[in-house]
Amino acid sequence: MLSCLQGHGGSDGVHGYVSSLDHAVGDLKEFLEDIVLEENYGLPCFLFGHSTGGAIVLKAALDPCVEVHVEGVILTSPAIHVQPAHPIIKVVAPIFSVLAPKYRVAALHRRGPPVSRDPEALKIKYADPLVYTGPIRVRTGNEILRISSYLQRNLSRVTVPFLVLHGTADTITDPRASQRLYQSSASAHKSIKLYDGYLHDLLFEPERDDIANDIINWLSSRLNVLQRW
Repeated sequence: MLSCLQGHGGSDGVHGYVSSLDHAVGDLKEFLEDIVLEENYGLPCFLFGHSTGGAIVLKAALDPCVEVHVEGVILTSPAIHVQPAHPIIKVVAPIFSVLAPKYRVAALHRRGPPVSRDPEALKIKYADPLVYTGPIRVRTGNEILRISSYLQRNLSRVTVPFLVLHGTADTITDPRASQRLYQSSASAHKSIKLYDGYLHDLLFEPERDDIANDIINWLSSRLNVLQRW
């Protein structure tokens, strides 16, 4: 299931600006109710989220009203723990997110670190005009820090079946946080796979076909469990 984040891709709003990730969680819940429960009632529902999208999916799945309708979630490089470039950012970000929410922090902008080991895949990604490549906006950055902090405090409440995938060389989001999710969650059905040396955008990595097969195999195993019931 796809939920388009406001300010992201072709959705409405200022490109790269997110006023609140809680709005994105709410949009996902609304989409689930309108599209899945009404138009496709009875079909198994799985949620997929990458990076910040993974954080959004995971927070939504903490809601019992969502969890009961979801057969599982797939998380790639989820933003469960995001470390700012400097510790002071955690202190000032909440203040400046109110004073100048759309301000772009050019001093922190950089093209790297790389998110894939495949140069051609990166060219294709960054050639897409819908991909935001500018400096991060203050409110957006603060919202990412806020949702990741919330998830770190609530990992033990996760009960939905999940598959989490992370590259060990990811410098955008922390693969150790995915390990903590796997170890701390109360989910009865959970799987984790760490890819040695892989970077952040797993589905842009040279081994993306193998990673896609890992996801498909996990989905198939979940569907087989449901059929046995």
